[in-house]
Amino acid sequence: MSQLEGTGSDESDDAVFKALANSTRRRVLDLLKARPRTTGEVCEAFPDLDRTTVLQHIRVLEGADLVTGRKEGRTRLLALAPLPIKRIHDRWIGEYTRAAVGLLAQLDDDSPR
Repeated sequence: MSQLEGTGSDESDDAVFKALANSTRRRVLDLLKARPRTTGEVCEAFPDLDRTTVLQHIRVLEGADLVTGRKEGRTRLLALAPLPIKRIHDRWIGEYTRAAVGLLAQLDDDSPR
C-alpha cells in the first residue's frame, strides 16, 4: 500500500488534528501532561470558561482518544493518552525529522575541515 492510499486511521487522525487545532484543548492536554486530574480540577484551571464549555472540550479530546477518563468513587479522573500524538508524529513528523537530520549530516560531511 502506498502512502497516498491511507492507513485506515485517517478518520482517527482527522479527529486528533481537529482536537489539537483548538488552543483550549491543547491547554487541557498540557495540564494533563503533568499528572491525571479530576474533571473538577480541569474545570477549575479554566476560570474564564463555564463548566459546560470545558466538558465539551474534554469530550472532543476523548473522542480523539487523546484523553481517557475513569470513575473513582464520585469523581472522574482524566489522563493524557499519548498514543494518538505518537501516531501523528510517526506518520507526519518523523519522516521530515529524518530528512532534516540527513541534510545536517550531509552539510557536516561537506564542510571543510
